[in-house]
Amino acid sequence: MTVDLGLPEAPAVLAPRRKTRQLDVGGVGVGSDHPVSVQSMTTTLTADINATLQQIAELTAAGCDIVRVAVPSADDAEALPAIAKKSGIPVVADIHFQPKYVFAAIDAGCAAVRVNPGNIKKFDDKVGEIARAAKDAGTPIRIGVNAGSLEPSIMAKHGKATPEALVESALWEASLFAEHDFHDIKISVKHHDPVTMVRAYELLAEQCDYPLHLGVTEAGPTFQGTIKSATAFGALLSKGIGDTIRVSLSAPPIEEVRVGLSILESLNLRPRKLEIVSCPSCGRAQVDVYKLADEVTAGLEGMEVPLRVAVMGCVVNGPGEARDADLGVASGNGKGQIFVKGEVIKTVPEAQIVETLIEEAMRLAEEAGEDELAGGTAGGTPTVTVG
Repeated sequence: MTVDLGLPEAPAVLAPRRKTRQLDVGGVGVGSDHPVSVQSMTTTLTADINATLQQIAELTAAGCDIVRVAVPSADDAEALPAIAKKSGIPVVADIHFQPKYVFAAIDAGCAAVRVNPGNIKKFDDKVGEIARAAKDAGTPIRIGVNAGSLEPSIMAKHGKATPEALVESALWEASLFAEHDFHDIKISVKHHDPVTMVRAYELLAEQCDYPLHLGVTEAGPTFQGTIKSATAFGALLSKGIGDTIRVSLSAPPIEEVRVGLSILESLNLRPRKLEIVSCPSCGRAQVDVYKLADEVTAGLEGMEVPLRVAVMGCVVNGPGEARDADLGVASGNGKGQIFVKGEVIKTVPEAQIVETLIEEAMRLAEEAGEDELAGGTAGGTPTVTVG
């Protein structure tokens, strides 16, 4: 049995997706005909197969669609067949400096290969061979240009890693593959500065129809990196630019996935799950809103049902927000009015607000049906919208 949770129909996205070529990355579609995918990268030594697969499993549980592994050594390359075979999501090999590892990754059955033209020694001399091997195996290639590792000739021409320099580098390398009739390419032009990064992707989107992988490189610690990535991704995705994303954080990779998914949900590019609407608190608040919101968030962690829960702390906006949500509380004078689908169902003491909200949320989730719950991804976390 399922029930209508009463959520308002989600508004359309801000802009239609930019039309691109379509890629198959190990069964995950990448391009304008497919949902924007979320990527991350393992932090383990790739040669440590068990540790790498364990981290991939954790990323998969968090909702990661595609995972990248670093291949800086022969030992890492030798581990690729086992990792690619046993991973639950497509594995992309990240290659720098040595073209021979590109061939090893293709032979290992990796879902795709990422190459950085600025770091591949004698890369241009090997493009024909790589194109043939990749085409025969059906392996897409990501041309990943980074501001910190631009080809010397491009850097000398432009003086620094400008948007124009990043785009020129990417399109030049893509043209070398195109000369060999290889077009299963996606491109990234990453920069640590969101403004430069956004402009580079805008220019790139105007000049090609390849799928684009978005990223603010070296974005920083969790808070700073989240702000930078959300700002840059929002600017591009709201215009329909971007087909796969990676939030680069100086934090455990599972945090990259959580932030990435939240960005997509905020733009209606992924179905929203649990959303907690809570007021920022002010002099009108008669309860500790921060504590209430944190406790409700912790109590509902992992819930996958698309449920909007309002945690409000005063009588000004509280009743309206609580009434508009699927489930909510308007607090004041040591008690809370509990709303379900716009109706007050009970009034409870302040000490029982969290317990009551969690009980009612679980009841709604149960009514929504076990089938819907089984379709979600375990381990997700609610998003807290502070309004």
